[in-house]
Amino acid sequence: MAELETSRIDMLMPANHAEAINGLLYISGGGWTDVRRLIRAGVVPPNHFGICISVRIPWHETNQAHKFVLEVQNEDATATLIHAEGELNAGRPPQLAAGDVQHAVLAINVDVVFPGPGGYRIIATLDDDKDTASWPFRVHDAHVPG
Repeated sequence: MAELETSRIDMLMPANHAEAINGLLYISGGGWTDVRRLIRAGVVPPNHFGICISVRIPWHETNQAHKFVLEVQNEDATATLIHAEGELNAGRPPQLAAGDVQHAVLAINVDVVFPGPGGYRIIATLDDDKDTASWPFRVHDAHVPG
């Protein structure tokens, strides 16, 4: 007997800014792997960025709540800078054919002060770790005069 497909994270990506509107992701400056901390007179302002997520939900798991957790951590997971969690629920619109897959999209924008340069990662988990995705990136210091 074939095993049923379960919900999974199809895509996780950082962006300069992101929005999810009417089932579509609007992504500005997506897919980066390096970001700069702009330091002026010893002050480090927050970095703004978006996190884009697409979740694939099979027919038999629609109309059910799916828990997701999103974190931004340093590379050795000793500090969590952002922690967000919630639920998503993809329904079955009338035009959806039996057996078809739904895609639920999420965009979360954050402002975070990175404690220092180095490696960080975005981690998304779905349904109590049934699926996990991560995106590593590096933070570099950029000293700005003034």
